[in-house]
Amino acid sequence: MAKDSYHHGDLRATLLTVAAEQIADNGVNALSLRNVARRAGVSHAAPAHHFGDRAGLLTALAAEGFELLAERLEQATGDFREVAVAYVLFAQQHPGHFDVMFRSELLHPDDPTLRAARERSSIALRSGVSAIQPGRSTTYRQATQLAAWSLAHGFAALWREGALRNSALATDADPETLTRKMLSTIRFN
Repeated sequence: MAKDSYHHGDLRATLLTVAAEQIADNGVNALSLRNVARRAGVSHAAPAHHFGDRAGLLTALAAEGFELLAERLEQATGDFREVAVAYVLFAQQHPGHFDVMFRSELLHPDDPTLRAARERSSIALRSGVSAIQPGRSTTYRQATQLAAWSLAHGFAALWREGALRNSALATDADPETLTRKMLSTIRFN
């Protein structure tokens, strides 16, 4: 990116985009404020001005990721299977965000923006399971919601990390199709 390219008025958003791209390309361990600044074509002080430190940048990126995820999940039909597919597709389409969102040791976990975004996405995820469990006890619904989240997140992580490449279990190269096949075997009752 050229030095003048950020003058559209939102350097913060540009830095988050660059950070997400860098994480997707090289992993979260390779991320530094200096590298983000270099890729954005700005001074090395610019990311620190906006985020304070590396954890601040990652916290902002995670919060943005949770907001994007919440939007996706809220657009799903409310059926758990559609919500799970949306979750998996989000992880595939936003790998830089997904790779930091659940890494609390890298973040400022008490950040109010992060907490609000995380809660919004959590509510959207749980709503897909709640719709198929009318009349169940709170304890049962919570256990099922945890199982559903674990299933969606686990599959998304396996796909994202390449663990399903060349696997006899991955009978389809398209994560959406494979997710739908996997979910067709699940019954919540």
